Amino acid sequence: MIRQKSLADYEMEQLAWIFWLVLGVILIIAEVFTLGFVLFWFGIGAIAAAFVGLVGGGFVLQFLVFAIVSIALTAMSRTIFSKYLTHRDEDTVKMGVDSLPGQIGTVTMASRGALKESAVKVYGSIWTAFPVDEETSLSEGEKVEVVSVKGSSIYVRRVTNELPEWRGN
Repeated sequence: MIRQKSLADYEMEQLAWIFWLVLGVILIIAEVFTLGFVLFWFGIGAIAAAFVGLVGGGFVLQFLVFAIVSIALTAMSRTIFSKYLTHRDEDTVKMGVDSLPGQIGTVTMASRGALKESAVKVYGSIWTAFPVDEETSLSEGEKVEVVSVKGSSIYVRRVTNELPEWRGN
């Protein structure tokens, strides 16, 4: 048997848009207190469902609009945020130990021992330094470039004072 809609069912369906509107406003306000930036899109979806209900769409259609709009906006925002708001490593400012590779320092103590340990001053701090290639010995006063940092030691290579070939002429 097919059940006829009663007047109460009809009135409930006609007033469902108020439920969606209230839900949308609550979700948007709740977004202020969260970090995920998801509730906002579900709030917009609820407001879209409220509009469908206001113009006479049934509850099933309202729910479908809510689900489709919410999910689509969430997916699009994740794509947009990951594409435009993420930082690549070359865009970030390196600080502390991360900023040392590529910097020029001065050897303050000549190489000694089997590992050719020396001391290098970079940014006003003295570091225990080792040459990148084990054969190189570093002399006091020599300029070196920091290649990498491992623990509390740096690995360096000698900087030559020679001009590149294209600048020599």
